[in-house]
Parts: sequence; C-alpha cells; structure tokens
Amino acid sequence: MLHQPRTMEASGKLHYRQRQVFFSLFLLTLSVASEVESRRYSVVEEKEDISFVTNLAKDLGLEQRELSKRGVKVISKGNKPPLQLNEETGDLWLNERLDREELCGHTDPCVLRFQVLLESPLDLYQAELQVLDINDHSPTFQDKEIVLKISESSPIGTTFPLKNAHDMDVGENNIDNYIISPNSYFHVITRKRSDGKIYPELVLDKALDREEEAEFRVTLTAQDGGSPPRSGTAQVHIEVLDMNDNAPKFEQPVYRAQVSEDTPNGFLIVTVAATDVDLGVNGEISYSLFQASDDISKTFEIHPLLGEIRLKGQLDFEKIQSYEVNVEARDSGSFSGKCAVLIQILDVNDHVPELTMSTFTSSIPENYPETMVALFSVSDLDSGENGKISCSIPEELPFFLKSSAENIYTLVTERPLDRESRSEYNITITVTDLGTPRLQTQHSLRVQVSDVNDNAPEFSQSSYTLRVRENNSPALHIGTIRATDRDAGSNAQLSYSLLPGPQPGPDAAALLSIHADSGQLFALRALDYEALQAFEVRVRATDQGSPALSSQALVRVQVLDANDNSPFVLYPLQNASAPVTELLPRAAEPGYLLSKVVAVDRDSGQNAWLSFQLLKATEPGLFGVGPHNGEVRTTRPLSERDAPRHRLLLLVRDNGEPPRSASVTLHVLLVDGFSQPYLPLPHAPPQRAPPDRLTAYLVVALAAVSSLFLLSLLLFVALRLCRRRGGPGSLGGVSPPEPHFPGHLVDVSGAGTLSQSYQYEVE
Repeated sequence: MLHQPRTMEASGKLHYRQRQVFFSLFLLTLSVASEVESRRYSVVEEKEDISFVTNLAKDLGLEQRELSKRGVKVISKGNKPPLQLNEETGDLWLNERLDREELCGHTDPCVLRFQVLLESPLDLYQAELQVLDINDHSPTFQDKEIVLKISESSPIGTTFPLKNAHDMDVGENNIDNYIISPNSYFHVITRKRSDGKIYPELVLDKALDREEEAEFRVTLTAQDGGSPPRSGTAQVHIEVLDMNDNAPKFEQPVYRAQVSEDTPNGFLIVTVAATDVDLGVNGEISYSLFQASDDISKTFEIHPLLGEIRLKGQLDFEKIQSYEVNVEARDSGSFSGKCAVLIQILDVNDHVPELTMSTFTSSIPENYPETMVALFSVSDLDSGENGKISCSIPEELPFFLKSSAENIYTLVTERPLDRESRSEYNITITVTDLGTPRLQTQHSLRVQVSDVNDNAPEFSQSSYTLRVRENNSPALHIGTIRATDRDAGSNAQLSYSLLPGPQPGPDAAALLSIHADSGQLFALRALDYEALQAFEVRVRATDQGSPALSSQALVRVQVLDANDNSPFVLYPLQNASAPVTELLPRAAEPGYLLSKVVAVDRDSGQNAWLSFQLLKATEPGLFGVGPHNGEVRTTRPLSERDAPRHRLLLLVRDNGEPPRSASVTLHVLLVDGFSQPYLPLPHAPPQRAPPDRLTAYLVVALAAVSSLFLLSLLLFVALRLCRRRGGPGSLGGVSPPEPHFPGHLVDVSGAGTLSQSYQYEVE
C-alpha cells in the first residue's frame, strides 16, 4: 500500500490536498525575530588569515555561559564562509582569507549566508556575511593592440566603437571611464550598454586626409573608480583608407531572440541582414562578431556571408541568462555598420533539487517531546516554477517538517517516541521541484531511538509456588524466578534479591539465597516439614538504569513431607521401668476389649496413616488387634487350660514409602476376678529397715487402706456375678461400630488420643 506523502510547499502558493507543512509563523517554535530578519555582518576581502566578525552572545542577547550551555553551532553550506565560534566568549572569527572575486565573481553584493543554531531550547538565527570589495584588480584589455580602419571621407563627429576592457572588481572599483592620449583628430566618449557595462567610442574631431597622414597610433586607457585608482592601456592603430561613399546599414538596429538552454549546437538563432548601396566590390558585405567576449565567442558563431547566428556552445541559464551580441557588417572598403542582437536564454527544468544536510542526530532519546533530528537546506539552480521546491516525508512516520527560514527545514519528532514499540526509523526526505517534468531527489536518514529507563522489570506472574521435599541437601536448586525488562542495554540488565515475606515468619535469608544474575533460588539448609510446612519470601528484580526501577513477586515455598518419622506409641508405654500388664478376667466373652494401642506419626498425609498388626502371641488365636484402631480384643472364650500370663507383640506401621514401623509389647494377666492380687512379687526381698514408730504408723495405715480396697473389690465382683446370673449381659461393654476408614489404616493426626470413645456400664 502506498502512503500519500506529507507535503510542504516552499513558495507558499501551490496547495495540495495532502497533509502539508506550510510556511506559517504559528508552526514555528524557533525564534521568530531571528527568522524574519537576517543579521548581516561584513568583512573586507583579502584580510589577514584570522579576523574578528562579531560577538554572537551580545547580538543574541545571551550571557556568555548561556551560549555554551545551550549547545551553539554555526552552520554554512560548503563551509563558506569558514567561520569559527568560541563558545566560551561568544566571539565569531573568520579563520581564513577571503577572495571576493573567487567566491562571487561579478555578483554584487557578495553575500554568504549562514545559520546560528541553538539546540536547547531549539532556536535558529539567520545571518549573512557580506564580503566587501577592495580595488585589487586593474582593468585589462583582451587585445593589447586594436586595429581600426577609417575612411578618409568619414565626416566629423563619426563614432567608431572600440573594444572594452575588463575589471574583476565591482562597484566603484570597476571601470569608470576611458581616455586616449592627446591628438588632433580624435577623442573618446564612454557609453553604457543595456547590461550596465560601459565601452569606449572613438569620435572623429577633424577631417582625415590619407595623403597627409595614412595612419595614427593613440593609447587607450581604461580607469576604474577605486582609491587609489587603477588603470590599463591598449594601443589603437588607426589606418586611414581611401574614399568609400556608403557604409553598410542593417535592416534594424536591434534584433531580439529567445532560445532554451537545452538547445543543441548548430541551432539557428537569428539571421541579421545589412545592405550597402554601393556597387561592385564596395557593396560586398561580410558579417562578424564585434567586441565579442570569451563567453560570446565560445557560445555563438555567425556566417560571414549569410549573417546567420548559430549556437556552437552549451547554454546554461543558471550561469548566464542573456547575451548582447554586437554584429559588424563591413564592406570591402573601410565602411562598416553595427547592430545588437539581444538573446534571452529560457530556463529548462534540467537541475534536480539539491539537499544539503547541515546537522543530523542519528540517535534520539525516547519520551522526549518535539526533538530536532536534522537541519537541512534545499535549493534548485533553476528559476521560476522550475526552481520552486516542495519537501515531504512519509505521512505514517511520527515526524514532521518545519520551515525555519526560506528553503531551510528542520525534521522534528511529532510526539514522544517509544523505543519499546519501534527502535528504528528509516526516513526518506523527498525534494521535488514544480517544473515540467518534475524532478526530485531523495535523501534517506536512519534514526535510532535510544533507550530511556522507563520500564520497570516485569515478572510473568505476581506470585510463584515452589515445592521442595524435606531433608534436602544444602545449596539445592529449588527453582528459578525470572523477570523481563522491555528496555535495552544496561536498563534491561536485572539483578535479583530477597526480601522478607508479607507475613511474619522465619528469616528468609537464613533459608534461601538467590543468584543475583540468573534468579536461581537455592535452599541454604535442610528443611524439616515437621518444623516448617511453608513460608513466603519476596523476590525483587532491579534494573541497572538511572534511576533504577524495580518490581517484586511473591514466592511461596511449600515443604513436602518425607517419611522420615517412625510411628510413636503413646500407650502402652514401652520405656517405663515396669512393663504394662493388662488384666483379663477368665470369664471374658469373645470380643472383650482388653486394651487399645495408641500411636502417632509426626509425618503427614499417607505417611501418617497407621495400621496395626499382631506379630506374636503366647497363645495364637486367643487375641486379635483391629488393623485400623489398634484395639486388642479376645477372639474366643477363655478356658482353664489357657496360661495365666500372655505376652503380645504388636506392630504399628505407617503407609510411607518405604514404610516405617514400631513394635509394642503388651503383657496380659488372666484373673478369676478383680479381687485376685496380680502384682508380681519383687525378684529380691527388700532390705529390712530398723523398726521405728513412724514405720509402724505407715504399716497400720497401709493395712487399713488395703482392707477398704479389698472390701470394695469383693463387693464389686459379687454384684457382677449376680448380674451375670440374672441376664445374658457380659462384663465387657458394647463397643460402638467401627468408624469408616479407607483400607487397613487409621489416621491418628498426631493427636495422641483414642480415635473412638467407649462406654462401660458398672453396676
């Protein structure tokens, strides 16, 4: 898809429908006063190598220090004039000798334009340096001797044009008048042509007589108006010819012609014609160019017999716009006639516009409003419509052209640029003239958008969850937290650090470390799930910009449980000084609850699911253990043949991988009734203590308490026996239904208590 270019018309007359940038004052942010009127300075040519021009700081109304702070530049096309600025003092110097004639030729005044650019804030001042002429050139004649043939019959007052001299100086220093050496027959008058140049004419003051004097020699002197004046001379050789009655006469004194500058050589421009009423040899006419300069002689030629003026050299409107060609028609005698041919050169659009870049910034920072990218000037050597210029750039780019003076443009950003959206722009400046056909030139600029630290680091998510199994090895890599930064260079280089979590908890620096460059997290020591199940830290990512920007993310570390704890038996106690003995009445029915093994596991989840198993018993088949609840019950009625003492070995196993277990030993004593003493006798008799009164009191008290206890026990047994005879009930309580639990496991949840409640009824 082609984009319509944005057009700015240099002349301000031709309007386009496209988006245009006009020469309007309200568009200009540069100094208005400096653009409306150019400051003009002058310097005399041929001065010493270094000469003072002006103090810019004073001219611009600025302090000396302010000039250097604002970033001042002097810009000129082709470094002409060669100026040098002292930014500290504001003095502007010309650092080489100037030759006005070399710079400007015959153009007067000789003006060299330059600009003064202040970068911050942006101001542009137009200035001109006029090179003043000094009288350093003398008039010179192309021919040192001029031959003039005059008929003796020429009447007094007849004028004879002479070849003029040339002077490289201009103005008052150019040729001012002509004089000849004193004589009795001639004097010189000075005339001015239509192009402003002056030439001499010789005027006859006295009748000539060839028989008396056949030739004359006089000195023609050209003087300029300089101070002191300079002059140049040429010798005029005058030959007096025999009588000839009539001089050739042109049909018209002035001929006019127009020719395009692209006309090919040999083209017939105009034909001049002269007549001579004389007969014979005196009536034969020949044509020639009279007083033709080098430019005319190289550009035109005339047929000596036909009077046809043809083109023999290349025309260039940009150098010479018109010619005045003097043609002489001379008969075979001494008479001649003269006419002027005014040839106007028509401009052709044969020059493409030129773009001269004065200053260009290839890298501009982002986020800066209306930043100047380039300052350039455009020109076209053609004239009229062919020399009018429009300048444009593609419309979709965030730039626009601003006219700061005639044919001087600044390329400025239209809005703050965002490097993260686009880091580079290729800008094509198109300069087009308004001639037919239109010619254009293009200049491409590559602009880099430099980064500014305007983007904070970004994490892919606001919080992360990392899992690590307990009992890990120190310095274990548990995960990586990464952030990205849309900036570039050092602004995108990130470093990571740890901060405490939002909630009170353990010191994060003692548990974790983070690699500052990669964001890898490491556990500093082994973690224990039973001591710490989870903790939170914050990770901060900071870039290397100035000022530095940062962002944070929450990291939750979950410690996964490992089966590193064996079940612990709470009851019966295994490390007591005496083993736990459970009493079992011989009258117990099957299913009688003898005891309950209570165990816990510090692990969690399936690692804490416990199962119970009877490994070994004195009387196999007499006892059984619930696999889920650890209840030890009788599986059959007791008989007289059953041993009075039993030893049960039970195993408590968790569901971890690999499983861990603990064993418990349960002693069982069969009794006929609860009044039967069951305590085992000590293996060694106690040492006899010396009798005393306190001991006697203690023995009596113990006997009384024991008697009361035995009496209560006998009463309790009697009541139970009576109840058995009266109904089908048994001494054992009715156990409630077992709770539902998956598989063969029981979850004790670390509570250390029975997982079921039991009721016993005592009568």
